[in-house]
Amino acid sequence: MLRRGLEKRGIATIEHDIWSDSDAAEIVRSFARGNETVPTVVIGDVGFVNPTASAVEQHLKNHAPHLL
Repeated sequence: MLRRGLEKRGIATIEHDIWSDSDAAEIVRSFARGNETVPTVVIGDVGFVNPTASAVEQHLKNHAPHLL
C-alpha cells in the first residue's frame, strides 16, 4: 500500500531486503524499538515505521523538497 501511494505521488524509493541485508535490518530495528517492522522509511536521520504515503510526502515537502 505504501509503495503504491508513493508511486502515485511520483516519489522515488530505494528498497532494502532486511532479511538479507544485516545493515539495513539494524537501521530498521533502531527506529522500530528493536523490531523488524516493514515498511520503515528513512529520510536522512529521521525514520518512520509503517507510515502513510501522505506522511512521507509531507515530511519531504517540509524537510527535503529536493527529493520530490
